[in-house]
Amino acid sequence: MNFRHLVLLPHMALAGLALSLAGCAAIDAPATGVPASEGPAESIAYEVGPCFGFCPVYNARIASNGTVAFEGIRHTMTIGKQAVTKDAATYRAFAEALAPFRPADGTTASTTCDARISDQQHYRITWTSADGKTTVLEHDRGCRSPRNDRLNAVLEAAPERLGIADLARQTTRPGASRG
Repeated sequence: MNFRHLVLLPHMALAGLALSLAGCAAIDAPATGVPASEGPAESIAYEVGPCFGFCPVYNARIASNGTVAFEGIRHTMTIGKQAVTKDAATYRAFAEALAPFRPADGTTASTTCDARISDQQHYRITWTSADGKTTVLEHDRGCRSPRNDRLNAVLEAAPERLGIADLARQTTRPGASRG
């Protein structure tokens, strides 16, 4: 070993120590992707299931800080995961639009119908509080009533509101089956 290597050795040791400590910090980061200093975020997620045709099938989640997570599953312009940055006001507006349909905290409920149209998409809307408690609404788009028609309008507007309209846009690929 020559003199140059001896001079660089302490710097290399410090760089190695910094990298190993950075690895430890990543292990301690919360699974939610929210920095520990901010604590867990509230969120609203909705899953859009298949219909009889080529309807987009995807999941979307907006955290109270405005971070949107999208996952295109089938018949969407984007297949796979994508993140979009909105703001806390977008979350609050979405929460307010869904508030009339939200079940009691910590429960799971389903919408009720006056009439039913078959082969429509199914939605699962999940509100998650900062402490991890979930509230769930199951909704069949074909479950018709004046109240459900208002919910359908909120859900139809959701991709544009959350900034995922281009990602969720209906796309039929060659060889893709219905549903």
